Amino acid sequence: MLKTTMILLKSCFLKPRLIKTILVFSVMCLSYIGFSQNKRIINEEATSYTLGTGSDSITFIVIDKDIKEKKPVFLWCQGSLPLPLYINFEKEGLWMMAGGISNFDYQEIVKYYHLVVVSMPYTPLIVEQKEVNDSYWYFGNSGDRNTPTLEFQKGDYLENYTNRAIKVLDFLKKQNWVDNSKLIVAGHSQGSKVALDLALKYKRVSKLGLFGFNSFGRIDQLIRQARKDAENKNISWEEADKKIERLYQFYRDANEIQKRKENPDLIAWHSFSTPTIERLVKIDKPIYLAYGTADIVSDLCDLIPLYFIREQKDNLTYKRYSNLEHNFFEVNEGKVDHEKPHWKKVMATFVEWSLK
Repeated sequence: MLKTTMILLKSCFLKPRLIKTILVFSVMCLSYIGFSQNKRIINEEATSYTLGTGSDSITFIVIDKDIKEKKPVFLWCQGSLPLPLYINFEKEGLWMMAGGISNFDYQEIVKYYHLVVVSMPYTPLIVEQKEVNDSYWYFGNSGDRNTPTLEFQKGDYLENYTNRAIKVLDFLKKQNWVDNSKLIVAGHSQGSKVALDLALKYKRVSKLGLFGFNSFGRIDQLIRQARKDAENKNISWEEADKKIERLYQFYRDANEIQKRKENPDLIAWHSFSTPTIERLVKIDKPIYLAYGTADIVSDLCDLIPLYFIREQKDNLTYKRYSNLEHNFFEVNEGKVDHEKPHWKKVMATFVEWSLK
């Protein structure tokens, strides 16, 4: 089940030879209020900081090599899996992954904001190519290229991501190069749930962006996919029934404490499969929702406006992108066309909205 679900949830990264063409999801001695804050320039394009020491340290990058201008913060929350901020490819050299921001026109974003990305838990800032699998995530000492480290699995839950981000935001708000009049928080896929949690818990968040969002959980998308496969006659209804029953049992295991201790992979499924629609509607600050109609993950986003209408709330802006999948590539005849990306347009529209 672990390998299957990792494949289903993994972000869409291309081979190194295509990175230059379509811009794939492209630290370290001051002391500050109890933190050990280490600063380092990476690849002449970003500045990394590390807060704390040892296994509890938190690394993040600001996309700027010479931070002087005072600007608001735009915090980008990464999706799932232990994707490093940078990968050192054997032939191409150092490439910024940073949760996919290389798919955006991030140089346009940094005209208005300090663009910040926090590292994934227990994932090094820079990882050698041999330390990542074909999907470009760090497998470290796990012994299996398709299994994250045990440390990552134990740290892969919503509250951990939120708490780490809050520590970063608390540090940033005290810097003289940060304009605290506005704080933009946005995320993609699993990262959108972290962004939502931050908007609820961190009062300084002024606008929230959600991309490829599933407010009804996570396990549900696998069940919906099995049903859709049967409807499209890709599998029989008997096969769909068996798949769905296995998923029910998998989720039962994820909701048992002892099972999670025995199998830490279940921790994330327990944490991120909780529906968040009621929490989303509680937010009064402006919310921006963007999703593709060919994305099974955010298939139910069309229902979200109904909840806001029922509560007579008008703080939701949504953008539905026809025939785009989870990472905003076009889908033609049921196949993802990696030659037709749309992340730049999707993000540019959000940035324009955020500046209003």
